[in-house]
Amino acid sequence: MNLQPFLAELHRRDVQLTAEGDRLRCKAPAGVLTAGLRDQLKARKSEILALLRSAQAVALQPQAVVPLQPRGTRTPVFAVPGHYGDVFSYRALALRLGDDQPFFGLQPTGLDGASPPMARVEDLAAYFAAQILAVQPAGPLIIAGHCAGGAIAFELAQQLQRRGVAIRLLALFACPYPTFYRFAPQLKQAAVQQAQRIGRHVRALTQLSLAQAREYLAAKRRRWQGERDAEHAAQADPVLVRRAAVSRATVAAIRRYTPVGYAGRVSLILPNRAWLRSGAEPLRWQSVAPQAEHCFGPDDCDPDLLLMEPDAGAIAELFRQCAER
Repeated sequence: MNLQPFLAELHRRDVQLTAEGDRLRCKAPAGVLTAGLRDQLKARKSEILALLRSAQAVALQPQAVVPLQPRGTRTPVFAVPGHYGDVFSYRALALRLGDDQPFFGLQPTGLDGASPPMARVEDLAAYFAAQILAVQPAGPLIIAGHCAGGAIAFELAQQLQRRGVAIRLLALFACPYPTFYRFAPQLKQAAVQQAQRIGRHVRALTQLSLAQAREYLAAKRRRWQGERDAEHAAQADPVLVRRAAVSRATVAAIRRYTPVGYAGRVSLILPNRAWLRSGAEPLRWQSVAPQAEHCFGPDDCDPDLLLMEPDAGAIAELFRQCAER
């Protein structure tokens, strides 16, 4: 009998097996372990112990560290994603950096449904630090953050430094200063965006005939209804519900976070020059990081999408230049 059918038969009989060093522990209801089963357990002890140890090793692996591109000899990058916690937003960038650049995403708690989202930037950073040290205990490291993840990456770099880990670079990709997430700046941004949307619609309508204007408004109404339907559908999807909970918790945590001075190297990789006027105040990072330098991506680069194609190649090149300096 193969091992898996044998273990399935033991499970059906409520036989529980655990590994304690070189010993195989067996717990079973009275009368279940026949002489034949005992003989098979003795004969297959080494196989069963190897399987149990493998399962234990998998269970003990760091849950936050997601290898997006694990190969290479360069200083490994550990990257905090934006407020939704989607580490795969870094996938295109990791591929653009090539096979010699190890790149790992850091997934926050709350997405797997097994644990709640964390409510403080300091706690998230401590969680990531422990997970990183489990796989890379000494450094050197590069820490990165995108968008809302910049504040967490900033705190993470500080905590690792205090533990004696060499941080070669802290790279912040389109990361607003934390005060941007407070209520007044968010309200102002929402008002500006609404005014811009209304302006675009007014300009479009003035160039259309009455019939065309009616069709334009009908199309916008259908799009709005589609977005509402998508929101209702998302409320029934457990994955999207967890992502939304992580997003709310992360933004609330950053809203309360106040950065303190960081003496290490920081590269502010900004999407474009116009983003300096967005209200995100990315250059305020220089007030708490005196060594911070900044550079710009393409003029038409979208700050929400700069890690993806078609801009991932240009952003990867900026990152390489910063890392090699």
